[in-house]
Amino acid sequence: MTKSDTKQSKTHTKQKKSFYQAVWRWHFYAGVIFAPFLLILAISGGVYLFKPQLESLMYSDLYYVKQLKEEVVNPSLQIGSVEETFDGSTVLSLRFNDSADRTNEVNFIQDGVSKTAYINPYDGTIQGSLVNSEKFMEVFKKIHSELLIGGTVANRLVELAACWAIVLLITGLFLWWPRNKASIWGTILPRFRKRGRLFWRDMHAVPAFWLSLFILVLILTGLPWSGVMGDQINRLATSTNTGYPPFALSFMEKPESVVKAGDVADDIPWAQENVPVPESRAAAGYLPLTVDEINEIAHTNGVHVPYTISMPQGETGVFTIATSHSKPGDNATLHIDQYDGRVLTDVRYQDYGILAKVITLGIALHEGRLFGLANQLLGLITCVGLVLIIISSFIMWRKRKPQHSAGAPPKPSNKRTSKIVFFIMLTLGILMPLVGLSIIVVYLLDRFLLSKIKRLHSWYA
Repeated sequence: MTKSDTKQSKTHTKQKKSFYQAVWRWHFYAGVIFAPFLLILAISGGVYLFKPQLESLMYSDLYYVKQLKEEVVNPSLQIGSVEETFDGSTVLSLRFNDSADRTNEVNFIQDGVSKTAYINPYDGTIQGSLVNSEKFMEVFKKIHSELLIGGTVANRLVELAACWAIVLLITGLFLWWPRNKASIWGTILPRFRKRGRLFWRDMHAVPAFWLSLFILVLILTGLPWSGVMGDQINRLATSTNTGYPPFALSFMEKPESVVKAGDVADDIPWAQENVPVPESRAAAGYLPLTVDEINEIAHTNGVHVPYTISMPQGETGVFTIATSHSKPGDNATLHIDQYDGRVLTDVRYQDYGILAKVITLGIALHEGRLFGLANQLLGLITCVGLVLIIISSFIMWRKRKPQHSAGAPPKPSNKRTSKIVFFIMLTLGILMPLVGLSIIVVYLLDRFLLSKIKRLHSWYA
């Protein structure tokens, strides 16, 4: 090998090392900033997966009927029982469950508070009620989606953490990839006999490798609920005609309101939440139908339990029969004219575009209801694994971290490499706007503020 070849080889090695260090720094700082949020999401999500079992155990006296009978009382009598018991209440919906020993659920507003009453369908008695926001799993749901704080800012923080988790996965897999002699130890299997930082490095990297696909799927299937990415997904589905059809009965003329289905009805599938609802046509001599008649329409049209009947809001409002079913293939959204019982729209899973079908399956997977207990356990393993990955990274960092310093990987000696990695990150930021915005904010802070403060600069340099 000539001197020129040796020089080129050394230059190439330095460039690879600089590139590795640049990626490592991004991975490190993203982990330090977003690990606490991801820890909250993993724990709250792991608990929420078992909502059916936990709520059935906690609220068994409300959820279950002790004595079954052959006949049930009319839905209108069940609603009437709630209206008589809770003075000044406004009933919003009635949910029929899929088990003979389950109570029906009447969602209503009383004094501005959203509540649910649990009705014995065989005699119409009320077994009890709960404030919706105080339900055990509703608290975990709010932690998972809004960090319990609530509001747009908290929702965007959750989305930002989820998107940065994707960046952490990509950069982590790059750092994990073996560059020298391939070995199963430290890559496919952890080196249990090692001690100190090397042991914790393996306990961080190896499980992360095995769980990377599951974590990625869990994140991607949660993004349709997010504010920014969710809106982009909706727009993509609409522009490519791969989302949701507004009406399955397109041959019928239907006046359309500006109200979205998700704002006026319960149990609406994701693919129909943002679709405007049609309006009822009030006609002289017509009185609104009863919920008993609407329930018959649900039976006639083959809607599978559990399903919810939401009451019309106002003179032009419609009855909505909806189910976001545990089996996505049974999803249904029907809007019914409140005066003549016409089925204004009837949208099923089969009517969705390909993207809406995939997202609907993904949401069911995310919530642990696509294939029963096995789905829940797979989600739990992923969440527990993510918690252990975060804990091991913290221990590894503490073992390396010197005093008065963040213990970050050293800056690359090659500034050109740093710029290349920076623009790669910006490319990811184009795909995930909140990531891109956060990168620009951090860059501006570093460029014009943090780098000017010597104490801070020495801490993260």
